[in-house]
Amino acid sequence: MRTAFRYLRPYGPRVCCGVAIKFTAAILELILPLLLAHIIDVCVPARDLDAIWRTGGLMMVLACGAALCNITANRMAAWVSMEVTRVLRRDLYSRVERLSCAQMDRFSISSLVSRLTNDTYNVHQMFDKVQRGGIRAPMLVLGGLVLTFLRAPALGVVQLAVCGLTFVTIWLVTRRGIPYYTKSQTAVDTVVRIIRENASGVRVIKALACQGRERERFQTANENARRTEETAGCVMAAANPITDFLLNSGLVLVVVVGAVLVNAGRMDAGQIVAFLSYFALIQNATLGMAKIFVKISKGAASLRRIEEIIQAPADQLVRPSEEHADMELGMEDVSFSYLGVEKDLDGASFSLKKGEMLGILGPIGSGKTTLVSLLLRLYDADGGVVWVGGKDAASLGREDLRGRFGVVFQNEALLNDTIYENISFLRGLSREDVIAAAKTAQAWEFIETLPEGLDTRVDIRGANLSGGQRQRLLIARALAAKPGILVLDSADSALDYRTAAALYGAIHRDCPGVTLVVISERIASLREADRILVLEDGRIADQGDHGQLLARCDRYRRMAELQMGGANG
Repeated sequence: MRTAFRYLRPYGPRVCCGVAIKFTAAILELILPLLLAHIIDVCVPARDLDAIWRTGGLMMVLACGAALCNITANRMAAWVSMEVTRVLRRDLYSRVERLSCAQMDRFSISSLVSRLTNDTYNVHQMFDKVQRGGIRAPMLVLGGLVLTFLRAPALGVVQLAVCGLTFVTIWLVTRRGIPYYTKSQTAVDTVVRIIRENASGVRVIKALACQGRERERFQTANENARRTEETAGCVMAAANPITDFLLNSGLVLVVVVGAVLVNAGRMDAGQIVAFLSYFALIQNATLGMAKIFVKISKGAASLRRIEEIIQAPADQLVRPSEEHADMELGMEDVSFSYLGVEKDLDGASFSLKKGEMLGILGPIGSGKTTLVSLLLRLYDADGGVVWVGGKDAASLGREDLRGRFGVVFQNEALLNDTIYENISFLRGLSREDVIAAAKTAQAWEFIETLPEGLDTRVDIRGANLSGGQRQRLLIARALAAKPGILVLDSADSALDYRTAAALYGAIHRDCPGVTLVVISERIASLREADRILVLEDGRIADQGDHGQLLARCDRYRRMAELQMGGANG
């Protein structure tokens, strides 16, 4: 809960003001039963109608004052809770952006989405309810008990015993409920993950007629979430009935004990009415506290999940290293494993000078994308050195490192925005730079034909564009900022051979000095590369230029024969 107090601290004066107003409202509400007892015991027997009106008018003023104070304090509490949650969500989102890919894999995307939505909502509810009822309810309970003890200790003992049992009940139930709410949030993470997978893969699901299987998978996860929520609800549901029973039992005891005291002449009849009013206040306040504890249970469980992200240590620190001036890009005996069991990349070594082209070829799962991810330092290598710009990648700051690259990954997303914004990608690039990048990426020819040109809106996930058009927009996005290193990960997979050839020709023509890294299964796209890496099972099986690999690498030669008829030019 230290995180909660840290975020509340800047709003301390407003919270204190709200507490003072709530305190005032509680005092006014506690005075009302005393005035009611005065009317019954003093004004009515004396038949003093003026006194009855005066006291009744005072009660009305106090009731209106209490209502006005509560409304004001509740509005202040709502504002504080919304602001605190806004700042908390902002910081959580900022921290999520700075998580390394390894940390994101560990937490999972669905869990991060759930923490940014469901968990922050639960924390908001906790802040709001604690401010609204966390002062008023205890004040009414404490004030009612004090006034009862001052006027009739016997009735005070009854009320104190009931309140003590009620608090113990709420504490025990809450203590058991919090772990179940944590499990419930984990189950919701799974539901969110399945929804995301179905939303992103809806075309494949429909094409393969897998709707039934996906419905069953969702229903299983949804049912599991329902069961965990039901278990938590069943535990917490015991609080209200038990407290109702205790408070109703206490009410009966107050009436019985009060009647005995009145019959013995030790108490006025109006005092019983006042005590019943106090008991009603205490009852409502106690039930309100029970609801607050439920919100605290959910909020505390969610806050711990949020703290896991906010307090996650940085795992990609910048460290000093030596320079390798003649190497723009390269690796030196690099190894890496995603799960720490089997190496996904092992003993990778190569070097590339500025302005040269690197081709990467290999079957699915051979480590092509892993190699590029290490160059970008999306992950840290388990061993060896990754060189970028003549320096160890681990010695470069995140902005410095990523600013050198323009990257097109597989299955990259497009914004539901204009063509211009999809290429500029919120970087504020000039329209001239965007048009130039689109022309180099071979995208301008279709952009010109669109009704509004660069201002044409792209549907969600680029649904109103063909696969080749989407791919060319992504390439234009990577080119628009004029990077020193351009990485194309299967970026020509949706392009025909003519367009792909025109693309690489335009890159060489329009981007002189750019270091090019191309992952492709097309020999035609790699044949001009200064160095080609042939990957198999996470290892570089061979490397060299097109002619060298044709002469000595069987896999490369077979692919060249299949695709180009063995051409070696």
